[in-house]
Amino acid sequence: MLSSQAALRGLWRVSLRALSSSSSVQAAHGKDVSSAVIDCSVPQYNCRPDLPLPDIPFVRDLSAEQKKLKEKEKGPWSQLSKEEQLTLYRLSHELSYAEMRKGSNEWKTVVGGVFFFLGLTGLVIWWQRVYVFGDVPHTLSEEWVAQQSQRMLDMRVNPVSGFSTHWDFQKKQWK
Repeated sequence: MLSSQAALRGLWRVSLRALSSSSSVQAAHGKDVSSAVIDCSVPQYNCRPDLPLPDIPFVRDLSAEQKKLKEKEKGPWSQLSKEEQLTLYRLSHELSYAEMRKGSNEWKTVVGGVFFFLGLTGLVIWWQRVYVFGDVPHTLSEEWVAQQSQRMLDMRVNPVSGFSTHWDFQKKQWK
């Protein structure tokens, strides 16, 4: 009986150890070899407005037609048509400088999201004022505040540097 329990406990520990060395745990520790790592020591293609001339061409694996066009490029460019010149440009660059600098319409989505959440917040505040908060307390009415102020003046509350210092007791008016 004792040996079977020990054997089960040993199998349980082995199974836990097998789980701890699983591929997901190894991937969390950077041991996953399936993810592609970019080698920054070799030239890369970058399509950025601040660096409009990339280190390498956009298309590196040329087809037979593209290779013929590259051979034709070595000759005079006056013999090339506009379409061929554009194709040659697209072999070297993904986007033109004007296309790189062209703005997107993403700002409309951001502004729409901001207005949506502002509206949702307004609805929540309105709901709270109507259904959550009660009526305004009677102590905030103008009569109550006037009576409370007069009582504080009669009691001469904080006469050195507070409320009563702003009241002229001889003229019965605020200084």
